[in-house]
Amino acid sequence: MAEPFKNLLGPALVERLADGLRDAWPSFPHARFVREANDGLRALELKARARHVADALERALPAAPAEAMAILVRSLHAPLQQTKGFGFLYFPYSEYLERHGAAAFDVALEANRELTRRFTSEFCLRTLLIADAARTLAALHAWSADPDPHVRRLCSEGTRPRLPWGRHLPAFQRDPKPVLALLEKLKDDPSEYVRRSVANNLNDIAKDNPAAVLAVAKRWLRGASPERRKLVEHGLRTLVKKGDPAALALLGAGGDDLRVKATVTPVRVRLGESVTIEARVENRGRATAHVVVDARVHFVKAKGPSVKVFRLGRVDLDGGETRAIARRFPLVHRTIRTLHAGRHAVEVQVNGRIVKAGAFDLSLDVAPGRAARGPRRTRTFSR
Repeated sequence: MAEPFKNLLGPALVERLADGLRDAWPSFPHARFVREANDGLRALELKARARHVADALERALPAAPAEAMAILVRSLHAPLQQTKGFGFLYFPYSEYLERHGAAAFDVALEANRELTRRFTSEFCLRTLLIADAARTLAALHAWSADPDPHVRRLCSEGTRPRLPWGRHLPAFQRDPKPVLALLEKLKDDPSEYVRRSVANNLNDIAKDNPAAVLAVAKRWLRGASPERRKLVEHGLRTLVKKGDPAALALLGAGGDDLRVKATVTPVRVRLGESVTIEARVENRGRATAHVVVDARVHFVKAKGPSVKVFRLGRVDLDGGETRAIARRFPLVHRTIRTLHAGRHAVEVQVNGRIVKAGAFDLSLDVAPGRAARGPRRTRTFSR
């Protein structure tokens, strides 16, 4: 059985934190911190663990936030040399900066820059954006040319209006222009790691300001490189899943003479088994048609059905061509979704047009030899 995700922040990491802090500040109360940080830690989930360890940090560090942050920065290990994967050693530091950053703004700003090179500071940066957006944005504009891709990524990821796990930024939800000005500088960044963050930020903005994102996407697509086009397509994904005609048109999805037949099999399934959703699309026109196909599953929930949209595929169909586009979906509990027994309606969406595929009846009796829960997600926040 896989190790629980929360155990990535456990006693071993507490000990490592204590060692680094004592090296940075010889007066650090090592034994007391370890004892207090570990007391009750195992009963908590991941984010609650970070808060619990941050509580112990507050009691162990100097009361003055600027002095405490300077110690935290001195205790950091060497910057990451890769852009894939990072551990949770410094998650409590992020919690501390989120709580106290506004009280020592300039020190906190530099601490955010240093932390993002080892862990992430997309959450604690938001405290500074809320406290003084103008000063924070001025720093981010300068950082957008930083040689470290982790720092450049922070300029985008830290300003996402709807960052998962993070505080929303209502000011940017109302008016995304300050964020879009930053993204303009990063849209052709040499690192895909940074460009993907730009796409995620665009997708966030599109949920509150679709017209603004459509205007930006239209402009960015003119003479776009393949890399920029990929960024824009990813940034439009929520609008495309909603069948937004303007977003689909920007991606070239067209063809007025498409015939669609959709199916879902089997129609009865037990927990741990899978269903296959298929769309058979025929282009009855003469011109090539770009086709975007999504599946819409109406999951049974305690408070009524909830629709989740999944990508089936994107294809170019020549005139007269027919293509079957299918995907198998394992029916298992996941961190983000608990399944319920009952009839699940299924549709496919082809270039914004919704076609019924049928339904499947799910039983929560676990199929022999099958797991009820899917693999644990190893995603570290949004990186």
